[in-house]
Amino acid sequence: MSRNAQSFKLVLLGESAVGKSSLVLRFAKDEYSDFRESTIGAAFLTQTLTTDEGRDIKFEIWDTSTTPGYRSLAPIYFRNSAAAVIVYDITQRSQASFAQAKTWVQTLRRQADPSITIILVGNKLDLASSSRGTDRELAEAYAEEEGLLFVEASAKTGENVQEVFMQVAKKLPLAPPPQATSGGGGKPGQKGVKLAPGQASGQQAAQACNC
Repeated sequence: MSRNAQSFKLVLLGESAVGKSSLVLRFAKDEYSDFRESTIGAAFLTQTLTTDEGRDIKFEIWDTSTTPGYRSLAPIYFRNSAAAVIVYDITQRSQASFAQAKTWVQTLRRQADPSITIILVGNKLDLASSSRGTDRELAEAYAEEEGLLFVEASAKTGENVQEVFMQVAKKLPLAPPPQATSGGGGKPGQKGVKLAPGQASGQQAAQACNC
């Protein structure tokens, strides 16, 4: 990692089992498992990428839980965030996770910094041909209407995962926010998966599919 990398706080939001943790672990460590433990509280990871313009961007990523009892804590993690990745499951026939993704967008509009960069991500693209529940055109139209970035990706295959974070990186300001690391941003030089300090009830709970 370049010592000149700019650090930006980024938060992941979305319903349980849409694949938030799988998405970020594919990005940060190029790993994937069909069965992952559900996040309780939040997990902290870091990863650095270099844009086409040669900027080194270090993402300080907060992977939040939306399980009952922890949803109300989300504002703690997206406060002072420079970017938010909102994930939904494109295979859900009920489109419940897409509806919740739209709710998260409105929550960020009300409570986050007005300059926050938001990207809407439809996960499980590998299942699109057999199990699609949310049309790409519907999601794209909503993203355009709300001024969001948009990508469909697959944490399982890795397709477009790098593109998610590259699109965000290209939208970030030349100078990071002065409070980018507030709320548990980690120490300089930290890499990989880190547990959030002082998490209630431990870091992980029972197994659930987050593919």
